[in-house]
Amino acid sequence: MAIFLTGSTGYIGAHVASILLERHMDRLNLLVRAKTEQEANERLWRALQLHLDFPQLQEALETRISVFRGDLTEPRFGLDRAEYTRLVGTTESVIHCAASLNRKSEKSCLNVNLRGTLEVAQLARRAHDAHGLRRFSQVSTVAVAGHRSHEVVGEDSSIDWNRSDYDPYARTKKFCEHMVRELLPDVSRTVFRPSIVLGDSRRAETTQFDMVRAFVFLAGLPVLPFRSTDRIDIVPVDYVAESVVALHQKPNPAHEIYHLSSGTRSERFGQLTRALAEAAGKMEPLYWPGLERNFSAVLNWLSNSRGPAGRSASLLKVFMPYLVWDTVFDNSRVVAEMGRAPDPFSKYCYPLLRFSRDQHFSYPYRPWAGSAGFVHEDVAAAGVGAARESRS
Repeated sequence: MAIFLTGSTGYIGAHVASILLERHMDRLNLLVRAKTEQEANERLWRALQLHLDFPQLQEALETRISVFRGDLTEPRFGLDRAEYTRLVGTTESVIHCAASLNRKSEKSCLNVNLRGTLEVAQLARRAHDAHGLRRFSQVSTVAVAGHRSHEVVGEDSSIDWNRSDYDPYARTKKFCEHMVRELLPDVSRTVFRPSIVLGDSRRAETTQFDMVRAFVFLAGLPVLPFRSTDRIDIVPVDYVAESVVALHQKPNPAHEIYHLSSGTRSERFGQLTRALAEAAGKMEPLYWPGLERNFSAVLNWLSNSRGPAGRSASLLKVFMPYLVWDTVFDNSRVVAEMGRAPDPFSKYCYPLLRFSRDQHFSYPYRPWAGSAGFVHEDVAAAGVGAARESRS
């Protein structure tokens, strides 16, 4: 029997998969979109090399990972009858991480988030009816809370169907939670709602750059259109993934819904810019909240241009509502369960931003063994080659 994990080639999902492989003995059923076995293996290696070396992944593929090559949005994931039957028969629990975070595309969010979650819930329903399902864990988002301002939001008061949503991502994820509750009323469920997931508190390296690019853009401005006292709820991905795994594996979690966030300990803009300025040896920016409307207009103009500035402006335009709402999400439930709070962003933000700039917002991926440009880590360590020279 195995844990069925979706989104294993994504940012949070890869962290979850690596923790399960390193700290637990469960087998993993992984849904990977690929035409061939080799393509699936290469996609996993690309996602997991931040966490595992090549021999570790090879061993896991041989002993603990079953790869199902399918598409989240296709009926029964596009698997043939025998493969789908095997997936149903071997799945003892589900961790659903896969999602479209494209806040600008209604189509992408509807297809991946709604249709995809429906397929995952149906798989869980069939597994539960066949042999019982231990747990269904769903990675959602604090964005289901909709439009907020100057609030501390608890898990049980987050969803208000009369409240407007910021974007298609928030809207579809809210309905995904509702859909799973309706379709799996007799299954033990856990819902995880991360806040802004940004970086890893243990290391500077990251493979996810969209939000980082937006913060680098802001860090270069001499004047910011925010209130320095506003809070911003940022949580490191390692805390998110560790919480998902720990509570999914726990026999009886105390609650059904958990905010994976910094909560009332969320730092204020002024604290973050002060930490960055001290680390970089630069002056702190000025804060001028009255410029917010003008700043948004400039972002709209820049977002239509090409190049790094246009891309950064386009990303920041999407994230702006979440930067100015001064709203944090109570995390006392997960802190009690985990026995610790997440590290503050100021502790690890400068190495993260410096790594991202130095790497030009692109992780130095190593190719699959045997492909062009591959040099084994042992050879690289001996000085004969550099495994990180080739980027895929």
